[in-house]
Amino acid sequence: MTIGDLIRLLSDGDYHSGEQLGERLGVSRTAIWKQLKKLEAMDIALEAVKGRGYRVAEPLDLLDGQTIIAELPRDPRRRLARLFVEESLVSTNQFLRERFAQGAGHAEVCLAEAQSAGRGRRGRGWESPWGRNLLMSIGWRFEGGAAVLEGLSLAVGVVLARILERHGAEIALKWPNDVLMRVGEGMAPGKLAGILLELSGDAEGPCEVVIGIGLNVNLPQAVRERIDQPVAALNDRAPGVTRNALATQIIADLLDLLADFESEGFAAWQEEWNRRHVHAGATVDVVRGNTRYAAVASGVDATGCLLVEHDGAEERLFGGEISVRGGS
Repeated sequence: MTIGDLIRLLSDGDYHSGEQLGERLGVSRTAIWKQLKKLEAMDIALEAVKGRGYRVAEPLDLLDGQTIIAELPRDPRRRLARLFVEESLVSTNQFLRERFAQGAGHAEVCLAEAQSAGRGRRGRGWESPWGRNLLMSIGWRFEGGAAVLEGLSLAVGVVLARILERHGAEIALKWPNDVLMRVGEGMAPGKLAGILLELSGDAEGPCEVVIGIGLNVNLPQAVRERIDQPVAALNDRAPGVTRNALATQIIADLLDLLADFESEGFAAWQEEWNRRHVHAGATVDVVRGNTRYAAVASGVDATGCLLVEHDGAEERLFGGEISVRGGS
């Protein structure tokens, strides 16, 4: 028995006694009770009625691989090599890096209900409760070397923005890899999604990239209070969107992006990214190692570098070198 097996049973709308759950799952009532206590620690609210049993207070929108594949348009479905839907992983990126090490990985997608060591840029943790958000990675092999990947993470941001805007969200993009959503008049945008690219292979020849995405779909208040920055979840603005529908749309559009990116490059996405740039024309703090200074941000160039003005001169900032923070 896994925690996912128990959640699926409790999510059907009916009440289940501890004895019934144990019979269905082939374990003792004591084992069921221990798992129910785990659910409470995972911010999954339960309803308990004496004489009837337990059920999940708010049924979870669980991922289903067959549903996702069935809804993919023809061309993305043809490009997709394999879809993995896992209950819990260390991280979806690590899963696909291991697939590449085994000689697979290209055009493969991995989704997980939970991950124990998800992380964002610069190794920061990414907290996500079980079965509430989208945790996914996609692998792709490029023949032209690392140079052809310039601006790829920004193009992925534009893909996500297009999809989320179709669902009514007001999206802004923060260089180099954050997707923000405006949550109210006069309020600062909250972080909705993060993008993490991991590259391996030859700088001049074939290379492999794993694109990781963490997207907040449904974020309980208890989780928000543990996060030390403004955050948002898609259900704040579009409560009817299912995770399976979102996953289908993102997989389809990313497969289309990756199929053409080596020939088109970031230039085809530059204008759309700049149009959503949250810091355009604003003073930002640029942090490079132990050095910190104020600069005025403009847009990104055709390679995805951020252009800023500092001491009367234009500078190009490269991803991985610096951290840009919104200034006062």
